[in-house]
Amino acid sequence: MLRTFKLLGVLLAVILFAATSTADAAPDWNTNTIRVTGTGVGNPALARTSAHLSMMAKRAAMADAYRQLAEMVQGVQVDAETTVEQMMLTSDIVKTRVSAIIKGARVVDEGELAGGGYEVTMEIPMFGGSGGLADTVIERPPVVEPFPQPTPSYQPPAPQQRPTSMGYTGLVIDCRGLGTINPVMSPVIKNANGQKIYGHVNLDYDRIIVEGMASYATDMNQVSRAGSNPLVVKAIRLDDLNATPVLTVDDADMVLYENSQSHFLDNIAVVFLY
Repeated sequence: MLRTFKLLGVLLAVILFAATSTADAAPDWNTNTIRVTGTGVGNPALARTSAHLSMMAKRAAMADAYRQLAEMVQGVQVDAETTVEQMMLTSDIVKTRVSAIIKGARVVDEGELAGGGYEVTMEIPMFGGSGGLADTVIERPPVVEPFPQPTPSYQPPAPQQRPTSMGYTGLVIDCRGLGTINPVMSPVIKNANGQKIYGHVNLDYDRIIVEGMASYATDMNQVSRAGSNPLVVKAIRLDDLNATPVLTVDDADMVLYENSQSHFLDNIAVVFLY
C-alpha cells in the first residue's frame, strides 16, 4: 500500500510540474500535419538523482505533448459541420482508433532545456493511409460519383487559347478577402447555384486518405501541390461556416471542362489560397 501511494505521488508530481505550451498550436493545413511541443520540469524534492530529475521532466513534457495532441485532434474539422470530437462522441470505434493514433505520435525532436526542464516535439499526419486519421473519420463512399458536366451553355476555349497542349496541372482557388476560411479534411467546392463540383465522393478514396484532398496556402509560393501551371480562379464567397469556396457558374464550368482535359481534380491537385 505504501509503495502504491509513493507511485501515485510521483505521477501527481509529474502532472503538476508539467508546463503548458508556450504558444497556441494549430494544424498545418499546407502540410496536413499536427505538430505540438510539450515542455515539463521534474520535482527536485522527489528526484533521487539528476538523471531521475531529467527523466521526470521528460515524462512531464511527453504528457503535455499528448494532452495538446488530443485537444488539437478533437478540434479538427472533418467537414463543415463535423469535428473529430463529435465523431468520437457518437462512435466508440472512432474514439478507440483516434486514441491509438495519438498514442502512436512520432517524436520529431526532443532535448533538455537550458536552466532545467525538458522539451518534446511530436507529430501526427492527418493523412497517410490505412489506419490514419483520415481513414478513421472520412467515410468510404459506396461508389465513386463522376464529376458533373459544365452547363449546356458553356463555350470551351478555342485550342489556341489553351495554356499549353498539356493543359493545366492543378487548381488554385483564391479565397483571399472573403473572411477567414475554415479548413476541413473533406472540403467541397460549389458553384453559385449550390451545385457541388468537387468532393470526396468524386475521388479515389484510397488515394485521398493518403494524400488528402487539398492544401491551404497563404501565398502562391506554397501552391506546389497544384503543379507548375495551375488554373487560378477567384471564389466569390465562402459557404457552410466558411468551409466551402463558391465559384461563379462560368468559373465552375471552366474548372469542370479543363478537368475533363487534364484531370487535375482527379489527381487532387487542389489548393485553397487564403
